[in-house]
Amino acid sequence: MSTVTRADAPVFERDGTTIHSLAVPSRGSKELAVWSLEFAPGARSPEHSVDREEVFVVQAGRLLVTIDGVEHAAGPGDALIVPVDTMFWLANGSDTAAAQATVCTSAGIQGTLGGTVISPPWAQ
Repeated sequence: MSTVTRADAPVFERDGTTIHSLAVPSRGSKELAVWSLEFAPGARSPEHSVDREEVFVVQAGRLLVTIDGVEHAAGPGDALIVPVDTMFWLANGSDTAAAQATVCTSAGIQGTLGGTVISPPWAQ
């Protein structure tokens, strides 16, 4: 068993979102990838899709996700489930307070952003 602290996790910044890689293959996880997200006030991800299901559990604030053009909102304790190969984007539902979430998906996830397939560095 491994213990991973958020304080020791690699940190990535993208589009107003801070990503802490918690349980990923480079840190000992074989099958799952888990990271912690903090969305700055008003932050929004670019629209993209993923090749593995993702589950976002909101820890604080309000998170919005638009999946195939339909908007959903979630608050603390709620989960947002993003299906495979479906266009979506995430956003902080507040312009004044940060939002936090934990993400769980399968190791090896890839995303498609603007027609380009990427392997997110925080999932490695």
